[in-house]
Amino acid sequence: MAREPVPCAVRAAVALQAGDVQTDLARPGVAVIDVVFPQAGAVGLQEIVFKNFYTAFLTIRVQRRSPADMAGEGPRKWVTCLRNYCLMPNPHTEEGSQDYFSVFRHQMLCDVDEVMAIRMILRQPSPVWLHFTIEELQIYPRGQESPQKDFQSWLSHLTSQEQPENLHGGLPNPEKVSAEVQQMWVLTEMIHANRAAARIGRFDVDGCYDVNLLSYT
Repeated sequence: MAREPVPCAVRAAVALQAGDVQTDLARPGVAVIDVVFPQAGAVGLQEIVFKNFYTAFLTIRVQRRSPADMAGEGPRKWVTCLRNYCLMPNPHTEEGSQDYFSVFRHQMLCDVDEVMAIRMILRQPSPVWLHFTIEELQIYPRGQESPQKDFQSWLSHLTSQEQPENLHGGLPNPEKVSAEVQQMWVLTEMIHANRAAARIGRFDVDGCYDVNLLSYT
């Protein structure tokens, strides 16, 4: 069964810069993206999927609904649930700059139920990249488990008798394996979503075959 992301409104990234923006030549190294859920109201977060675009570090803050909100007692507070999550191992190089990432519920530092809004704080300390953001943001609500999360849990809890022979020397890092499988899954979903009508795997060209490609029996 295909998962469905929760409808959300993603506001354009706003660059943060100290001093006079018109006279200060220093490039901003911080940007903020706000996400709200106009239809769902409050959402329990399960997974956040996005494509990076030259952002080095990501911090996520959430605004949660509390019992005090029902009584109208003061403004809602922002709580940090992910701090300085590394997207590019070296901000000055290309590695990780355009990869797909998933942030799961179990990675959060606080409770992420009854979330009213999300604030994503992007940091890029390197002066090499003039523009940075995140793209193709999708947020999945609680109850829609990712198959990659189940795979990671299964891999982490294999007993020595259940491990294949080539893994008896030690299991690979389940976090790394899960991240790589997640990227493959995202790419597969994109291919299915943008599937072309053209046929693939045929050797004919305009209805004719190259005789050199035919085999005789």
